[in-house]
Amino acid sequence: MAGFRTLSSGLRALRPGAFGADPSGERMARIRRSPHFKDGVFQNPGGPARTRPSGSTLDFAKVFFDKDTRPRRAPAGTVPVHSTTLADIARPPVTGLRLTWMGHSSVLAEIDGRRVLFDPVWGERCSPFSFAGPKRLHPVPLPLAALGPVDVVVISHDHYDHLDMPTIKALAGTDTLFAVPLGVGAHLEHWGVSAGRLRELDWHESTGIGGLTLTATPARHFCGRGLRNTQHTLWASWVVTSEEHRIYHSGDTGYFDGFKEIGAEHGPFDATMIQIGAYSDFWPDIHMTPEEGMRAHLDLQGGPQHGPMLPIHWATFNLATHPWADPGEGTLAAARARGAGVALPRPGEPFEPTAETVPSEPWWRGAALAPKGGFPAGEALADAAIKTASGAAALAQADTVSDGGRGAGKDTEDPEALPAG
Repeated sequence: MAGFRTLSSGLRALRPGAFGADPSGERMARIRRSPHFKDGVFQNPGGPARTRPSGSTLDFAKVFFDKDTRPRRAPAGTVPVHSTTLADIARPPVTGLRLTWMGHSSVLAEIDGRRVLFDPVWGERCSPFSFAGPKRLHPVPLPLAALGPVDVVVISHDHYDHLDMPTIKALAGTDTLFAVPLGVGAHLEHWGVSAGRLRELDWHESTGIGGLTLTATPARHFCGRGLRNTQHTLWASWVVTSEEHRIYHSGDTGYFDGFKEIGAEHGPFDATMIQIGAYSDFWPDIHMTPEEGMRAHLDLQGGPQHGPMLPIHWATFNLATHPWADPGEGTLAAARARGAGVALPRPGEPFEPTAETVPSEPWWRGAALAPKGGFPAGEALADAAIKTASGAAALAQADTVSDGGRGAGKDTEDPEALPAG
């Protein structure tokens, strides 16, 4: 009958554009040749990872709907956003390296004259729908169009809070290149990015762009955007190096031994950007707690004497059941326990990791519901002075003197000395 469509073609017509596209053709053939693709899916380092909440649905519902803890999952007041981002990034970085955390996992890295944009999400919701799904808890620090030219956009994986269709479509109209894990290019081509602007990499593969080397490195996570998650797109962390600097972005990942290998091959780094939010005992294999994030940072750096850790994947969207402020508080506690450098910028606040100081104020406290007993008095502000490698070394030495040498050495070497997650 004229005009008749099969059921499958009708369902495809109803498929939201934000679902993207499944890999096919030569892209799918390349996926099948990957040493990390087995039994029809990409495999995690260290074996399978639980990608759905463990335990019973009832147990999860009790935590999710708990009337006492639920209010703490969002800020109680206005989240402070840096007000002069545009003017600040208009000036070149003095040290040649500057990071601007735009919220969640979105970071603009200016590295020796080149601009790299990690996991840009400028949309109002991390969802395939404009009317439903997790909504922003703070505005973006500046409009995407005001950001200026970007040399390369780096995507860690295809989840909605890392790969945002409206943002990609806006960037598709620019000259930027895109570095993505194997298979993710299918989504970008579906949204208007030409194949010639894609650099699609398997783990341990590298590409050169404008004097930078970008390397896809392993992560412990999963993928998928639609109702039928085929696990045919890879997830990755990323190393970006120039002749003068090197940085690391974790994407989303559970803790695994591979951080030490990445650090040994590519580190130490002038800064690491590490996921420390949206963690839960219900999915411990695919996201890290702040304590695990700090352990990963130290694995990558070979110790606390190198560049600082920038905590990412928190504060912008409510994606888990922990209190909104806990990732920040946990990062402070973990940095103090290990004598490690940590940068704590407000969203949109640029900083130079190799400068003498980096942002260190626990800014979230002014917007969060305080826990019972209040926030730790004074120690966070004082101990966040662990902000550079030299500061960390000085603090570690001071701790050794103040406690007679009883604890500092152990905290530096023993991962289990971290606070409980």
